[in-house]
Amino acid sequence: MGDVKQAQMQDFYVPRKMLQLYDGPSKSINDLWTLLGRDYNNGGYIAGTIIKPKLGLRPEPFAEAAYQFWLGGDFIKNDEPQGNQVFCPMKKVIPLVADAMKRAQDETGEPKLFSANITADDYHEMHARADFILETFGEDAPRVAFLVDGYVGGPGMVTTARRNYPEQYLHYHRAGHGAITSPSAVRGYTAFVLAKLSRLMGASGIHVGTMGYGKMEGGKDDRNIAYMIERDSADGPFFHQEWYGMKPTTPIISGGMNALRLPGFFENLGHGNVINTSGGGSYGHIDSPADGAISLKQSYECYLEGADPIEFAKDHKEFARAFESFPGDADQLYPGWREKLGVHK
Repeated sequence: MGDVKQAQMQDFYVPRKMLQLYDGPSKSINDLWTLLGRDYNNGGYIAGTIIKPKLGLRPEPFAEAAYQFWLGGDFIKNDEPQGNQVFCPMKKVIPLVADAMKRAQDETGEPKLFSANITADDYHEMHARADFILETFGEDAPRVAFLVDGYVGGPGMVTTARRNYPEQYLHYHRAGHGAITSPSAVRGYTAFVLAKLSRLMGASGIHVGTMGYGKMEGGKDDRNIAYMIERDSADGPFFHQEWYGMKPTTPIISGGMNALRLPGFFENLGHGNVINTSGGGSYGHIDSPADGAISLKQSYECYLEGADPIEFAKDHKEFARAFESFPGDADQLYPGWREKLGVHK
């Protein structure tokens, strides 16, 4: 290896016999659609968010932020450093979040989803956190996903969670992966390779960036990452892969997305069967986090209808207000929107 100055793995192929040695996911987006009361095969877009700041938010405001989003949205991701901090201990915040979920479900009449971070520095601690979360959520436990920081914890942590909690949706959070997947890294592998590996490990979903439509690096062709993990037959940059019925891994889209950017994203991907965790896209909405969540759902409706976003906004208040919430994006993506929507500021 001393003779190799730079090396990057860009693709790999798994023969059928080797594929059978891996677990693959136990749960998929289809199971989340069922929990949400949607069609099992084509349940559509799941509107989610990430609650921040992740280094300072105490239990009560965290739970209140969850409740406010759930009044309009579906899925909340508990971000990676928020697991069990001294200012936000798990045994205090998780009961409050479970209560917020119950109240939001009662008020809206709709089921909600929570992705709880169980990442820990020890196998036994990870299990203790997972068991505590399931016990606390009680009858709502099936609607809890387990988030694991798979790059930091490694493949063993992901597969351990997969094997010990096969009834939970396993959310692979890839924080830190840029150290080896960045174009500036001299050794490593690509984000495509990381995503393909996650399906083998048993991840139900993994973040795949925003394909150039959000703040994350990447381009439109990154949709190939999503195709490889969600389809049973897909082409990589070098190899064709057959998955022979292995459950799919959901593309999770996050990083600077909002209702104005989503129609173009869906058009590029060719569908909207993803989980989207929009932090600022929800909490940055001019009216409320719930309205922000509703605007995200309406952007999916706009895409499905093939409608012009500005014309669609005239009959959908929350989506229309997203233009005022994110005027920089509105100016760039939809020139002349102020005059067309009658906004004079």
